[in-house]
Amino acid sequence: MNDALDPHGHDHHHHRAAHRHAHGSLTTRAAIASVLTASVLMGIKGYAAWATGSVAMLGSLADTGLDLVASLMTLFGVRFAMQPADATHRFGHGKAEALVALFQVAVITASALAIGVRAVDRLMAHQATEHAELGIGASLIAIALTIALLAYQRFVIARTGSVAIGADHVHYQSDLLLNAAVIAALVIEQYLGIEGADAVFGILIAAWLLWGAWRSSLSAIDQLMDREWPEEKRRRFVEIACRHPELKGLHDLRTRTSGATDFVQFHIWMDPTMTIAAAHEVTDAIEHRLAQEFPGTEILIHIDPEGQVDHPGNDLVEADEFAKLKDDAP
Repeated sequence: MNDALDPHGHDHHHHRAAHRHAHGSLTTRAAIASVLTASVLMGIKGYAAWATGSVAMLGSLADTGLDLVASLMTLFGVRFAMQPADATHRFGHGKAEALVALFQVAVITASALAIGVRAVDRLMAHQATEHAELGIGASLIAIALTIALLAYQRFVIARTGSVAIGADHVHYQSDLLLNAAVIAALVIEQYLGIEGADAVFGILIAAWLLWGAWRSSLSAIDQLMDREWPEEKRRRFVEIACRHPELKGLHDLRTRTSGATDFVQFHIWMDPTMTIAAAHEVTDAIEHRLAQEFPGTEILIHIDPEGQVDHPGNDLVEADEFAKLKDDAP
């Protein structure tokens, strides 16, 4: 429809485009910050691992190296995901973020397994570490840089909900533990004289990385599998939609998320005697109100005459969301 005749439609398109651009800018800057941080830490930890011979420091170096690869992939993924819909990807490219997040999970898993094997070998060979002060100094610098990066990533995730930056965030959260573990391992082994502490901490680090990989995979898989929104978010959506007096019912509500964009489709019951033009005005008003509360959301509404049942007995499709609200009310 012409924008002059359908000002709400023009507003919706503008708001979605602005939301996508803001999301892309924030996630791109966060990905660049991750790449720069990992590059600096690679140099610092590389020297420290060579000087100390610590398997815990080697594990931390390997994790940072893989973080760098993952951060580069994240940068590519978030920039690709922000591309607008085109003729071959009419729903946009948002799922690129979830694919990148799964790549990061694979990287973390490989890193954890390699660190675990190296730690076991070190434990069996009874090899000692050297120059603890270098490893401790490198780890303290890494902790300071990582805390700064994590603070910025939390800000970006809160604003965008990016699963790719979220997976990157898990990497660097684990880095804090890694660096603390390196310090503890070097202190216990070299200053307290307890042999094998470095290798034991290396094994614990590997286990922690595997746990982080599992957690990171969940949100990415949810997006790829088109998991429904959380119930609280779905309920709020229905509450806002049902405020329009012309709506007689709402059913077959389907929700999903792809990158920065939420997608929602649902059927509504309306007066069967209403004209097409009047029904169009009602759906435009509903979309406008929902767009204010759920910016960046793609909404598709199907109109049914009041009482129409397309799939008798199928509560997943035909259950009235308005009735659910009333039943759940205290």
